[in-house]
Amino acid sequence: MDYRSLGKRLRQERHKMHLTQEKLAEKIEVSDAYIGQIERGERSLSLETLVKLANQLGVTVDYLLHDSIEINDDHFLNQINQIMLHRSPKEKQLALDTIKMIFTHLDDMQSNSNS
Repeated sequence: MDYRSLGKRLRQERHKMHLTQEKLAEKIEVSDAYIGQIERGERSLSLETLVKLANQLGVTVDYLLHDSIEINDDHFLNQINQIMLHRSPKEKQLALDTIKMIFTHLDDMQSNSNS
């Protein structure tokens, strides 16, 4: 877990909202010292606190954690599997055809830019 990056992102979002550490702490019912420690990457935080912070700052948890999430091919394949899980064979084929069309277009754009 990259607590420094998380803290930096939290601080940036807090500043965008024009909130002091004290005001943010008050809104999510923690101490301002704790907010400071989180922002400096000195403390971990519970899932509950992370969700409260995300909600208060108007961002998503995945945005706050994106430096800590490893994204590889398996990640994308798992997402595709989840999307396709309860779809009919006809819907799955339509999705596959759409993906093929998108990649054909991307390949064409790339070959044209290399020419």
